[in-house]
Amino acid sequence: MKAYKFIVIAAVAVAFAGCDFFDSKSPSAMDAASVFSNENSTEQVIAGVYEQFGMDKSYRNRLACGYMGMNTDIEYGSKNSGRADWNIYAMTPTSGDLSTANGKDPWGYLNSAIEKCNNIIEGIEEFGNMENAKMKYLLGEAYFLRSFCYFEMVKLWGDVPARFVSLAKDPKGLDIKKSDRTDVLVQLREDLKKAADLMPWSKDCPGNAKNSTCRPSKGAAYALLARLDLYYAGKGVRPATWQNGPEFLVDASLRTELNTEVMWACAQILNNGEEASKFQEDDTDGSGYERIFKKICADETNYYNSEVFWEIPFADGSRGQVLQYNCTKMDKAVGGLKHNVGGSSNSSLCIVPTLYYDFETSDVRRDVTMARYIWVYDNGTEFNKDPEKVKAAFPEVDVDNNEKFLYQKNAKIGSWYGNKYRVEWMNRDRTGSDDGINFPIIRYADVLLMAAEASIGGIGGNMPTNTYGIDGNACYNKVRARAHASAKTLSDIKDIQEERKLEFAGEYLRKFDLMRWGILKETLIHAHERLVNMDSHTDEFSGLPDTVYIKYKYIGDELSLSSGIKGYVVDSVYGYDKNQVGPPPTYGSGWLKGNLYRGDSGAELAPDNYMLFDRDFPERLNGRQFWPIFSVNIGQSNGTLWNDYDYVAH
Repeated sequence: MKAYKFIVIAAVAVAFAGCDFFDSKSPSAMDAASVFSNENSTEQVIAGVYEQFGMDKSYRNRLACGYMGMNTDIEYGSKNSGRADWNIYAMTPTSGDLSTANGKDPWGYLNSAIEKCNNIIEGIEEFGNMENAKMKYLLGEAYFLRSFCYFEMVKLWGDVPARFVSLAKDPKGLDIKKSDRTDVLVQLREDLKKAADLMPWSKDCPGNAKNSTCRPSKGAAYALLARLDLYYAGKGVRPATWQNGPEFLVDASLRTELNTEVMWACAQILNNGEEASKFQEDDTDGSGYERIFKKICADETNYYNSEVFWEIPFADGSRGQVLQYNCTKMDKAVGGLKHNVGGSSNSSLCIVPTLYYDFETSDVRRDVTMARYIWVYDNGTEFNKDPEKVKAAFPEVDVDNNEKFLYQKNAKIGSWYGNKYRVEWMNRDRTGSDDGINFPIIRYADVLLMAAEASIGGIGGNMPTNTYGIDGNACYNKVRARAHASAKTLSDIKDIQEERKLEFAGEYLRKFDLMRWGILKETLIHAHERLVNMDSHTDEFSGLPDTVYIKYKYIGDELSLSSGIKGYVVDSVYGYDKNQVGPPPTYGSGWLKGNLYRGDSGAELAPDNYMLFDRDFPERLNGRQFWPIFSVNIGQSNGTLWNDYDYVAH
């Protein structure tokens, strides 16, 4: 079980620090002096910010579940057969899965969280005892949460209203128009530095915030500041200029300043010996990288046992569908796979199969990132209708008596799912769609690669002042070494772009990286070209074999839900690489053969149906990088909100 529960479920308050979070009054309606002069009541009000993350169509089952990070050249949303409008850059202001008539949608929830933070910041600064260490921390937490939520809005919608004063203090705030996003980023940059000053390192945080990834600390503030600075120093489509492609948001001198600040912020973490212990060092078997995600799935929230700086916390099994949407496909293994007692499996995060060939063969991240199988629990009919073939593949099973067993079925090449979230890694039984796995926001490897990126001047080559003892090349290779990838000399931004792709695939960072680098459109177009070449075995994929050979390993009930259920995993695979034409050298008893790119019903990959974007409208890869503001939100805005880009007639 997790250390504590922190997300409120609907109208029910979840216990935290021995008290309920909420009553029916809003912060503005309460006696602010009595609330914000008391650390416990202040903490209850802060819990209301976290509540917004657990609401329907918020992070619970939308923003942490594939809707905001796809599609890219490495991640593919399978929802609605891959043609969902948010996947293919074809959203409209009335997109039903992300907007509702009552405004309960990501825009509404993030704005609500920001308004709550405004009230908290004003209340603490006016009435709080800043000599009290916990009150000081809570003010820093409020600044951090407001910065996180506002940065999310900028990433999703671009230009948004800069509303940093509560409506209770300034009711006219509802009439604030959209601002240039740089106005917001300027404020957030200062707020995150303030948050870092107010909050201690995790080991010194007060109460339940101590040593917890569920609450922010000084390290989380520095890490988020570095991320924001790189975004701010990057490129972005602008309302009046999107037809001409992305442009830098700021000039060269400010980009240099921002890259310098990235180095400074990362140095605060990297030069702190206790923080360095967070990096999940490699074991000789290459399990260091895998261990990051095993711990997330197992509810490891001890800050110094986790690579995560901060994560959005969900209550165990009662809210949050992070695993459900991001897991290895296992809906056909309910009742058989370990911890998989019940519930559906959306498994909407798929991996674009060309990514397989971007990893070095020694890179352990490849098989942690992508699952080339799906879990099945049946009598073998999903594997093959012929009982004799089932007997040959699974000799320990009593096929004649229809014995059910657990096994990994080799997946079609166009259906490889993300593999970083696995139900068998949980410490709890999953009984429904809400699994309660936390959603990690930023981890230590990101800090290493951000420092490396800033050290070479970022996307613009604007070299920072580096007086902090940070070696960008060493940071870059520290990440690669854990993955068992060969050491390289960090030479230019393309090295960073490639490494971030390999390190963070399936973690919803790639789309926003491509946007800030100004290469989303060209990268996605090239990704489709690679799929065509992969399917036809041309260009870089010339010489690929068509036949795959697999061999199973019997594992008994090691990964089974209960004793007595026999289990099998794919032990060996041969036929994916260019040098693997024909049967494997050990081919014989136990090996199974199948078609990799062609099946009985035709092409398995079918790049013409593999929709990374709407290829009839490639220009939307600029014009619809940002989401539209939903019609219901515009309708409630008194004319202060509107849509730009390709969402309006030109």
